[in-house]
Amino acid sequence: MRRIALSLCLASLALAGAAHADGVSTDPKKAPAGAYQVETHHTLVLFAIPHLGLTDYYGRFEKISGTLNFNPGAPEKSSVDVSIDTSSANVMSAELINELVGPSVFDSAHFPTATFKSTSIERTGSNTGRMTGDLTIHGVTKPVTFDVTFNGGLQAPIGNAYEIGFHATATVKRSDFGLDKMMWKSFVGDDVKLIIEALFTQPKS
Repeated sequence: MRRIALSLCLASLALAGAAHADGVSTDPKKAPAGAYQVETHHTLVLFAIPHLGLTDYYGRFEKISGTLNFNPGAPEKSSVDVSIDTSSANVMSAELINELVGPSVFDSAHFPTATFKSTSIERTGSNTGRMTGDLTIHGVTKPVTFDVTFNGGLQAPIGNAYEIGFHATATVKRSDFGLDKMMWKSFVGDDVKLIIEALFTQPKS
């Protein structure tokens, strides 16, 4: 009996998930225009750096905030302004975390935030584009271009809000931002991959 009940429960969850997926629209024009906020519980900023030329070592930032001004009729006229708490850097080693937020890397005591402000967006497809903006890390600002995919939008299943999601990637050189003072700099590459899963939400009144 328990197995039957469990099977029915799993089937119900699967059907709910399918219905949820069916509600996603990848047409930007279906999303409401205006201001959106970063949904902090479902937004992820990863960084990956080559280690000894053998593997990519991954880390992430735990605290992200920001806004998106979305223009569904002309997404290239949208704009993004995001801030990251550099002290929220997280990796698998507690010792390395302390070094990352310390003076030899992000120096979070003096540079508590990293920011990105878009300056231009170019559409490359029906739901893809390139977003260029000013990335500021460690007090240094450089232009960076992200390849962006609009994953889609839907009416949030919980709460009265509309949500839209994006996947974005870029590669930056850590030396461009003065991140070359660590003792282990010769063991890692200069190119750092950034991988972002961003969920934005617009509450409805």
